[in-house]
Amino acid sequence: MPAYNAHDVRRKARQRLPRGLFDFVDRGAEDEFALDANRQAFRDIKLVPRVLANVSGRDPATSLFGQAVSAPIVVAPTGAAGLLWFEGEIALARAAAKAGLPFTLATGSLTAMERVAAEAGGNLWFQLYMWPDRSMSHALVERARKAGFKALVVTVDTAVPSNREYNLRSGFTVPFRFTSKNIVDVALHPRWLCGVLGRYLLTTGMPRYRNYPTDMQQKMTAAPMGKAMPKADSLSWDDLRDLRRLWSGQLLIKGVLHPADAEAAVACGVDGIIVSNHGGRVLDAAIPPVMALPAILERVAGRVPVLLDSGITRGSDVVKALALGAKAVLVGRAPLWGVATGGQAGAEQILAILKEETRRVMGQVGSRTVDALSRDVLCMPHAPGPAATA
Repeated sequence: MPAYNAHDVRRKARQRLPRGLFDFVDRGAEDEFALDANRQAFRDIKLVPRVLANVSGRDPATSLFGQAVSAPIVVAPTGAAGLLWFEGEIALARAAAKAGLPFTLATGSLTAMERVAAEAGGNLWFQLYMWPDRSMSHALVERARKAGFKALVVTVDTAVPSNREYNLRSGFTVPFRFTSKNIVDVALHPRWLCGVLGRYLLTTGMPRYRNYPTDMQQKMTAAPMGKAMPKADSLSWDDLRDLRRLWSGQLLIKGVLHPADAEAAVACGVDGIIVSNHGGRVLDAAIPPVMALPAILERVAGRVPVLLDSGITRGSDVVKALALGAKAVLVGRAPLWGVATGGQAGAEQILAILKEETRRVMGQVGSRTVDALSRDVLCMPHAPGPAATA
């Protein structure tokens, strides 16, 4: 089956993966209103083509926190890559490095950060969840520093666990265990059973959260995916200030949707803000990040770069986010669909598709560089024409 876009790759991933595992990657919280709203918000924003502009030599390359990147795209933190493909985090990180894009390793990944850094390299970021015992999270920060990660991404929108009912129904857990709910599902997908789970059982044993402290790994019992991570509902801005003191590299906060929170984050000394609703996987009534972006950009007023996450599946989405004022975007599900279909090669394919779509749309709106994109190529919902006149 040929794959010409991210949606084609998604269909291939759905065929290859057990349904419970595909649903964990693909679906949102509760009734999935936020998941649908993320995509609809992008659909509602229209682009106004510009003509007779010299768009030869178009190049989506830019710089991000002082690092050259081939496109304003960052591979978002996702904890499932290692279950979609054997050592999928390494495959995905290698694909990002080859493409010249940053890769963000999740706290909940199944491959230790030291191995990813040693075997993949590239522009590596580490995503941090704060645990109730702050010292354990701080130890992860030190590990990331020693391993050579350049940026620390602190996810702040999951203090209260999300409600993903399909995980409970499917019976998929980490550490994985066979149950009456998933045994038929797994048996119907022998490529995954042998090529992923079977390889783990023959080498490193049942997949676990390898960035967790050893004693925590050993004490953990199988829990539905997304429910196994201890979260801290007592987090405050003081915790972010502590991380700023501990981490000398780039510090980003992920999960901001309110302008006042963006202002507070800047006051805590962050180097960047990621506007995100966790891909529609936490609060089902949450505002789409692309709708929240303009007010946050206005409040931040250029003091730090603002990035956009959630709902991006096309190069036109990337262009819309940049035209609104985002410095870059994060993509999570699409790279996972890629790695599920072909490991590193599949991830390379999806990243190449997104970059080429971005480059093509840049030409259609008359821009040779991403830094030249502006709101005058946008027609926002309910507006009669372009957002600004030329």
